[in-house]
Amino acid sequence: MEQPRTAEGLGITSPAPQQAHDLEPPSALVVEALRLILESSLFRASKRGSQFLHFVVQYRLQNHPEPLKERTIGAALFNRPVDYSTGDDSVVRAQAREVRRRLEKYYLACPSDSPVRINLPVGSYSSEFRWAVPPRNEIVFPPSTSRPVSSSPIDPPVSRPPTIFSGMASNRRKLLLGAVTVATIFLAVLLGLKFYRTTVADSVISQFWSPAFASSKPLLICLPKPIFYRPSLEVYKRTAKSPGEFDRELDRMTHPPHLQPDDFIRWGDMVEFYDYGVSKGDVEATIRLSNFLSHQGKDSEVRIGNGYSSEDLRNSPAVVVGAFSNPLTIQLASGLHFSFVDDDKGTRIQEPGPTGRSWSSKHGPVGEDYGLVTRLVDSGTGQFVVLVAGVEASGSDAAADLIVHPDGLEKALRNLSMSKDWPKKNIQILVSTTVKDDVAGPPRVVAVYAW
Repeated sequence: MEQPRTAEGLGITSPAPQQAHDLEPPSALVVEALRLILESSLFRASKRGSQFLHFVVQYRLQNHPEPLKERTIGAALFNRPVDYSTGDDSVVRAQAREVRRRLEKYYLACPSDSPVRINLPVGSYSSEFRWAVPPRNEIVFPPSTSRPVSSSPIDPPVSRPPTIFSGMASNRRKLLLGAVTVATIFLAVLLGLKFYRTTVADSVISQFWSPAFASSKPLLICLPKPIFYRPSLEVYKRTAKSPGEFDRELDRMTHPPHLQPDDFIRWGDMVEFYDYGVSKGDVEATIRLSNFLSHQGKDSEVRIGNGYSSEDLRNSPAVVVGAFSNPLTIQLASGLHFSFVDDDKGTRIQEPGPTGRSWSSKHGPVGEDYGLVTRLVDSGTGQFVVLVAGVEASGSDAAADLIVHPDGLEKALRNLSMSKDWPKKNIQILVSTTVKDDVAGPPRVVAVYAW
């Protein structure tokens, strides 16, 4: 079998002894590739992601003798102490994962924008620069199809008439090829739509939180702590059915005293417990928000009860959790399109006017609760504020769930996001959730209002 003929075989000299695709692209092309990436919608929507990628690429281009360390990035980009514990703080690792994900999406959408690809390998913070299509420095010709000269006579080709079977086989091949082509196009369209929707959803959630991400201050998560009372030690001892039944604090915290509906209790039999009182739903909402912000590389601080004030909200962006247990929420939501009302008709979310609709919780084996997300670009505090609150705690959890998941938030704001200036608007999103076994289900958007 004849081998392919190379340039060397034809007397053509290669430009360099080393293959061109083994050489790293020049710095100028790397810088241009970085510029195209950072100007893409994927990275314009992520300020932290852009800063991270720019930092690791520049570090690599400057030929530092030491490999780039996680602690170095944390100190340079995330204001961490130079000796902070990376095992307890995953902000750099989380941001690296996010950058890798955005790079992958970028190269799927723009595979030929630049001849250079920038990669961030898993397990490393040292960026790599490669040719998108390795250049060839040798000319390869296909094997010659000419037949060797022979002195023997060549028999003329025998002409065979086509048969019906060969025609059927040809048609089957054409049909199969057509089916494969249609299936490939259909799959490409589906993948394209999925990528487009994911990109749009990521952009919407980034723009929703953009005022908080743009601030150098940590975002405060303000968690309410209502007053909490429990029976005194004397009540437990008085109602014990066996000696020593409630002697241990563990028993008193996990079992109620033996009281009957008509038993008389004095106010002195109740004592305030300062270390308790945060509701389960508000805690779950706070965990959702904290995890989301950490994944986005945004610093946050959780403040509980008296640990925050209106003055704090004038200095930092904030998320205020809870409604009827949090006076700050009631104050900031007062006079808005959707507000929280507590009167002789009960607690509820209310629209303004005599014909305004209202939403209140429903209890039972399968209940229903309502939550309200209020995004205030101008809250009167001078800082960006998001209120995450429900009629009851399950509503707060559902409201938080909505604004930390790109797909759900994009769906809620789909009509609004058609306007280019929507990130500058104040927004309220009313959601409902099914509550079963004291667990909130996925949020369902009921209404959206913007101004």
